[in-house]
This record gives sequence, C-alpha cells and structure tokens, in this order.
Amino acid sequence: MMSMTGKHRRKSVKRTIVLAAAAGIALTGVAQAQQIVVQGNRRVDADTIRSYVTGTASGSAEEARRNLLASGMFADVKVAASGGRTVVTVRENNLINRVVFEGNKKIEKATLEGQVEAKARGAFNEAVVKSDMARIKEVYRRAGRGTAKVTYRTVDLPNGSVDVIYQIDEGDKTGIVSISFVGNSAVSERTLKGLVSSSEMNFLSFIKTSDVYDPDRIANDLDLVRRYYLRKGYADFRIVNADARYVEGPDANGWVITVTVEEGEQYTVGAVAVDSRLPGLDTTRLDGEVRTAVGDIYNAEDVEKTLSGLTNDVARAGYPFAQVRPTGQRDRATHQVSLGFVVEDGPRVYVERINIRGNTRTRDYVIRRELDIAEGDAYNRVLTDRAERRLNGLGFFKKVRFSNEPGSSPDRVVINIDVEDQPTGSFSVAGGYSTQDGIIGEVSVSESNFLGRGQYVRLAGTGGQYSRGVDFSFTEPYFLGYRLAAGFDAFYKYSDLTRYSRYETTVYGGQLRIGLPVTEQFGVTLRYSLYNTELKVPNSIKQPYNDCSNPIPGLTDVYTANDARGTVDPATGRSRVGLASYPNCAYNGEASIAIKGSQGNTLTSLAGLTLAYSTLDVIGAPRNGLYAELKPDLAGLGGDSKFFRVTGDARYYKELYEDVVGFVRIQGGHIEALDSNPLRITDQFFLGPSLVRGFAPNGIGPRDVGTTDARSNAIGGSTYVGGTLEIQFPLPYVPRDLGLKGAVFADAGTLFGYHGRTNFDVNGDNFINGTAPGGACNFNAFSIGVEPECVNVRDKTTIRSSVGASILWNSPLGPIRFDYAYALSKDEGVKVFVPTLGKYGHIGADQTQAFRFSGGSRF
Repeated sequence: MMSMTGKHRRKSVKRTIVLAAAAGIALTGVAQAQQIVVQGNRRVDADTIRSYVTGTASGSAEEARRNLLASGMFADVKVAASGGRTVVTVRENNLINRVVFEGNKKIEKATLEGQVEAKARGAFNEAVVKSDMARIKEVYRRAGRGTAKVTYRTVDLPNGSVDVIYQIDEGDKTGIVSISFVGNSAVSERTLKGLVSSSEMNFLSFIKTSDVYDPDRIANDLDLVRRYYLRKGYADFRIVNADARYVEGPDANGWVITVTVEEGEQYTVGAVAVDSRLPGLDTTRLDGEVRTAVGDIYNAEDVEKTLSGLTNDVARAGYPFAQVRPTGQRDRATHQVSLGFVVEDGPRVYVERINIRGNTRTRDYVIRRELDIAEGDAYNRVLTDRAERRLNGLGFFKKVRFSNEPGSSPDRVVINIDVEDQPTGSFSVAGGYSTQDGIIGEVSVSESNFLGRGQYVRLAGTGGQYSRGVDFSFTEPYFLGYRLAAGFDAFYKYSDLTRYSRYETTVYGGQLRIGLPVTEQFGVTLRYSLYNTELKVPNSIKQPYNDCSNPIPGLTDVYTANDARGTVDPATGRSRVGLASYPNCAYNGEASIAIKGSQGNTLTSLAGLTLAYSTLDVIGAPRNGLYAELKPDLAGLGGDSKFFRVTGDARYYKELYEDVVGFVRIQGGHIEALDSNPLRITDQFFLGPSLVRGFAPNGIGPRDVGTTDARSNAIGGSTYVGGTLEIQFPLPYVPRDLGLKGAVFADAGTLFGYHGRTNFDVNGDNFINGTAPGGACNFNAFSIGVEPECVNVRDKTTIRSSVGASILWNSPLGPIRFDYAYALSKDEGVKVFVPTLGKYGHIGADQTQAFRFSGGSRF
C-alpha cells in the first residue's frame, strides 16, 4: 500500500473537520427543535410552526410571534420560555366556507370575486378581509359610485369554519363632475370635449355611462386628443399633464379631470421626398404611395399611411428586409415640415416566435390573421405597428400592447402581443316614432365576436303601427382564410303603405354577400339576393281601395235582374252588373288600376355589386372626407323580374369652421327592363323625403290621374336624381355632451319615367272603358263614373325643391332627427272638376309633408 503524502493528509483532516462541524450544527438544530413545544394547532403542522421560530435571524420570541401572525394562518400567537423550552401557543384562523356579497346590483358577483383575496377553503384573516373592503370600494369608485360603503360580518358554522359576508351599500352614482382643458387656444374646449368619449354628469346621467370615470377610457381619450392635433398640423403638440381628482362636497361628489396641453404652432408641408438607398429600386413606383403633398397641412396619419404603403410596395419589389424610416425637419420660423421617407436595408432579423397572451375568449387565429407578419418572416416595425392599430380597431379588446424580446440568437426576435378581452355582445330594446313608420319597437341581440371567432351575428325583430319584420345577419370577416367578409342575411318585412298609397307589401327572402377590400379606401362587395314581394290592396269598409273591382256587400255591391253586360251571381241567380252601375265606388279612395293589376307575388333573383370608396375621418359623425358608392344590379337569373338597375350615392363632408360641417350629397338611379315586357310596379323607384325633404313618402314621381282618389296613386318611376346641401353646427348655449346640433339644408331632385303596364281588363270582358271591345280607353273617372281600366299617367320631370332646418340629437336613447322643410317647387297636378266636392281640384299633385321626425331608443 502506498503511503499517504503530507498534502493528502492535510486535505483529509480538513474534510473531517468540515463534516464534524456540519454534524454538530445538525444535532444542535434537532436539539433546538426538540426544545420548541407547539400547542393549539389543529390543521397547521407543528414542524411548520417550529420553522418560523428557528428561522428568525435574531432568535427573539417577539420576532417569531410577528412572523407567525404575518403568515395569515393564525388569529393569535403567544411565544414564551418555560423550563428551558420555548412554548408556542397558537389560535388558528377559521377556514372560510364561502364568500358572499349582499347589496350588489350594479356590479356582478363575478367581478367582485375577482377582486377579493378572501377565498372559499382559505384561512380567514381579518387584515385580508379589511383590504378586500378597500378593493371593493375602489371597484365601485371606478364604476362611478364613489360613495359606496362596504362592511363585513362573519357567520360561525358548527364545523369551525365561517362564512364571510360583504355587505355593500352601492350609494348614488358619482361620475365625472367636470372635464377641463388648460393651455388650448387654437382648438376650443368645446371641440376637445367632443373628441373624447368621456362626458360630464348632467340630467341624462341616469341612462348614460360615458360619465363614469374609467382610467383606461381617459387614457384612450387623451390619445384621441393627441391624434386630432397631429392631424391638424400641430407637430409640437404634447399633453403636459392629466390630473384626475375625486372630490367630495355638499352639492356633488365625483371626479374632476384637468388636462393640460401645449399646442405649439400649426405646420404645413414644406417638402416631400422619397430617398431610396436600395440598389436597383425604382423610386418612381413609390410616388403613388405618398399621401401628402407640398402645401398641405401636416397630418401625422397621412405619414403613417405613407409608411405602411411604402413598406408593402418595397417588400413586393423583392426587398423583405427593407425599412422605411420617416424623417422630418421643422422650420419654426416658417412653420413648415420637410418630410422625407428613407428606404434602406435593415438588419436581417427574423421573427422567431409570436406570443399571444391574455386572450381568455378570443381565439389566437383571430389575432394572428390581423398580422401581416408571421414566424419566420423578416421583422418589420411598420407592419407590427399597423397590426397593433388593426387589433385596437376591432373592438374586441380593452387594450392591446406589442412588445419585443431577444430570440435564441442575435438575428431572431420574439414578438409578444398582450391583449385584454372585453364584452362584445349586446342585447337592446329600441323604441321610437317616425312619420313614415309610426310607433315602432325593436328587440335585437348582436355579437361582434361570436364564440371568440371574430364573427358578427345579429337577430332583430321589429313591430309597430305600420310595419313589422325580422332580420338575421351573419358575417365571417375572413372567408376561407382570406381578408374577405362573407355573410348572409335573411329577412321578412310587412309594410302598410295605405296612408301614402293604397296598398300593402310583404317582402321576405335572403341575401348572400362577399366583400373584398381592394385598398384601405376602396372595397367591392358581391351580392346575390332572392326575395319574394307580395302586393295586396286592402278592401274593407274602413279601407275600400278595391271595391270597384270587388264590390263590398252593403257598400258598393248592388245587383239588378236585367243587364246584358252583367254576369250571373251563383248565390242569388241574379245578374251582377258591370262597373258602370256603381258610380260611388271610385270616390271612396280607390287604388290605381296599375296597383290593383300588380297584386300577387313577384319573385326576384338578383345579382349585384357594391363599389364603395371612403376617406371619411370618423364613421358615423364625419367632419371631413368623401364617401361614394355605386350599385349595379341585374335581375333575371330566374324569378319573375327581369331588369338592370344602377344606383349611386356620393357624400362629401368638409369642416368649414370649428364644429361647423358642410355636407354635399348627390344621388341618382335608373332601372331598365331586359325584355319587351313592361317593368313590374314593385321594381320601380318610389321616393319622397329620402330624395327631397318636404315631401311625403311616395310623394313625388309619376302618378295615375285617371282615378278620383285624392292621393292620386303613385305608380313609381324608372329614373331619379337629387342633390342636397346641408350645414350642421352646434347649438349656442347648449352643452356639447348633450349631443344636440342644428342644421339648415336645401334639397332638389326629381323622379320620372313610368315604364310599367298601362291597361288592365279587370272584368275579363275585353272591354276597357271604351265604346267597343278593345276600344280607346277613357281616362276620366268623372265622365264615366267609375275608375277606368287603364292608367292615365302624369309623368313630369319637374324639379322638386325645398329648404328647411333640422335639429339633430345624438341622444343616449339613440339618434333622433327633426326636419322641417318648405317645398319651393313641385308638380301641382292637373285641375279637374270633382262632382263630389262640387268644385275644381288638382289631381296628380305631389304630396307634401313639412314636418318629419325619426328616432329611437336603445337601453
């Protein structure tokens, strides 16, 4: 055996010393633990309690007691020395059987459960419960109820556990008392308040929620203000401070929001240049993507759109790693910004992974499909910024935040997308009144993120005095994995038009559609519709609109025994006379023979396109921009109707002064039969206040003047054109958040070109109000005593015009509009002698309606 060297001996001695010391420490710990006596514990293990004593740094009994209490497991702890031992006496907290909320009506139980730390089957801790009370009060404060009071009580149960009951007095609503801006001079406070979605409390607070203080909504409002200034050319704009204070006073409690801004000067564009530093790239192809020009007011959104367009175009040209970097030089003396867009080769960094976090409801693919970038692609900041804007614009999320972190290698990057889902469904009950539809109500259920798939579904039912119906809509925004919005609609609607014409319609059917966004401004929608239209002329004592053709017993039904032209009534055996024997039937409100001859069902199979172009700055309440659409339709793919129809509508908005918006509208349409047959009356255009305000529904256009009906039945036209000039402005001395605006307008337009059938043999005797079968038609109901069997069309191209004023109210109950219009020009009709009146009257005149009101509610 080899002898141990000195060096090895020294190592062995050191190892022996270390092991002995460790063993001594362990034995000391065991001995110390054996000297700690634990009393009173039932659920908590004794060794766990001893660890709090032996683990103290100072070894003091007081520190051990504090640590045990801080653990939250004990209601009381005593640590004392007795006979060389440490005695720890504990009183354990009771277990919580359940957590109950009482008095909460405005905030759901699930929301409160997510805020409290006291949980069922956890240990009861008074300190935790008191903290929960503060958290519950904060939830109510953020919900606009800052005066809410919260108390708690416990109920002891036989098994030693307790119920924790939070008693809530929700108090009155305490929202935003005031919103004020400091430092603004170029833009009025009224305008800035109109930009934000938050509002001040007023007499409508009992039905609105926008006056509830929400920090996330305030943050979004501040971004809206910032983007507004940057669109208006204030490149130096910044928000200095946004202060939110909760105040309590004898008159009102609520939040006071004060926003301090620094506007700076307004800039115009002094120069625009695209500088390409990529070899072989033709910069002339990029000019079409530049959205701003020299002399324009500087607009940050135009810069963003230019960046996005240039990035996509350069990538399509074969430069995946190219980056477009904006540059700007401000000349504060001339208030000009020289814009540059530098196209250069960026670092060769790839997207290693995209993490989506926080989506508890929305599916991952719904988020990923909004990205123009995927794992393995070249990383591009412009594309991720655009994706962030798209996701925020969906309305599915309360907030969206993109962030990056390094990947597994220097040329890899990980993109993190943090989102927070928000409710996207709604149930609404709406009610209102309009001069056209009367009193009407609607119940609807809609969901814009159906099952977290991003699909839109809506079911609505309406009912009222003169109409009722059901609508169902479904839209898939990404059909077959492409950015194609495909969907279908099913509908049923009954309309009573007897107040303005002498008939009723029932329309039911469906539509398939698929929309393709060609650019951010231009889109195409393909449509196919199949629907049935049933037209019916009422014929009763109250509505005797068809009693010339179908006499009503006791009113216009008279029989005689001797009439060569009569037909035998099978019930009585007597001859039934022709229409000439009933002179009164034409004077009690008879429908036009064109209407009566069109009774029955008409099936329409129609394919069409919608070409839409929009540059509107705000959807719903635009201040600037253009919206135009063209709709060509072709009917005849089966069905009864065969026609080609095209309609167009263009609207241009311009902010003339602050809060004063000018609005120009041009609309028109034409329909033409595809064969030699006349157009069906249900296919033609029937217009009124939608073209020229001041006229009744179906109040203008071709009319049948062969009838004595004072309504002089509208029979529709094939061509219309119209224009509108309108100026909308805020009402003076009216708070902006009430949503009231005024307007003045001028309308002009015309409807003409009846291309329908003109003669009908309702008797079946081939005798049409003439002297012999097939003879000439006598148009004059007064001379023949009955309604003629042919249509005497009054079809004038007279320009109808009107001027008027309106009050527009974007109320919490929904949009409401009051229009009062005075007709400047109209078709006065033809003057004839009316025997029943004993004087001359006008037949075929346009029907006017000076006042028009429409509105509804949603709650």
